[in-house]
Amino acid sequence: MSLIEARNLVRKFDDVVAVDDLSFRVEAGEVVGLLGANGAGKTTAMRMLLGLLTPSSGEALVAGTPARRLDRRLLGYVPQSLGLYRDLTVSENLAFAAAAFDAPIPALDEAGLSGIGDVRVANLSLGQRRRVAFLVARCHDPQVLILDEPTSGVGPLGRARLWETVHAAAAAGTAVLVSTHYMDEAEECDRVVLMAGGRAVASGTVQQVIADAISVEVSGDVPDAAFDVLRHSGATVLLDGRRWRVVGLDRSTVSEIVGSTARAEEVPATFEEAFVALST
Repeated sequence: MSLIEARNLVRKFDDVVAVDDLSFRVEAGEVVGLLGANGAGKTTAMRMLLGLLTPSSGEALVAGTPARRLDRRLLGYVPQSLGLYRDLTVSENLAFAAAAFDAPIPALDEAGLSGIGDVRVANLSLGQRRRVAFLVARCHDPQVLILDEPTSGVGPLGRARLWETVHAAAAAGTAVLVSTHYMDEAEECDRVVLMAGGRAVASGTVQQVIADAISVEVSGDVPDAAFDVLRHSGATVLLDGRRWRVVGLDRSTVSEIVGSTARAEEVPATFEEAFVALST
């Protein structure tokens, strides 16, 4: 049985469709990423799976139960706002969460957070606050973790540490659903669901999403005007060192635009480029 399941989820706000026919599953011990730009519908989908929003249609299930009737002990949640009490110390936040779930108070030392128990949350760095929020969310050993943009605003080292925590939870059998707008974090997930405009535009492993996606790499002496022509043609142009990578046009069209002094050749697309192509 899937521990997290979205079945044809739809959520409308008046005439705005925020989530449109979204379906995916997360199994025990699996990390599934919801990837997409801000406004893609990731948070709305998560809020339905948390039982905080009622679907306009479709089903949001956790451990086979509709989210609105969920036993909250099954679930750990880290919202974008982190859900911590900023005026309380770290130890007070942990004690409150543990008491709410009748669970042991987590040890800060074991989480690599020694020495900050008496510090008010408001005085912690963002990276530390996020690690404390993870600890609070896991204090009652939930079967499911839902993490909304957990690494947003955190530097590379802090992001790496947070992902270590995510993988440790999954290794213990927890089903983890995590949202992010960082395309490079796709590699941290067992599977990804790419969202754009409220819809899933692709899903699977990173390799499955990339599959046969192609970009056009441009090198050589490229006329200055060619960049504007490419952009106005609807293509996405990315700079890769001294070369351009063009998404959304075939090689012959790109060759015609850049002229004979430049070289255009088809190359395998990166994950970010595949996402751009799927989202347009």
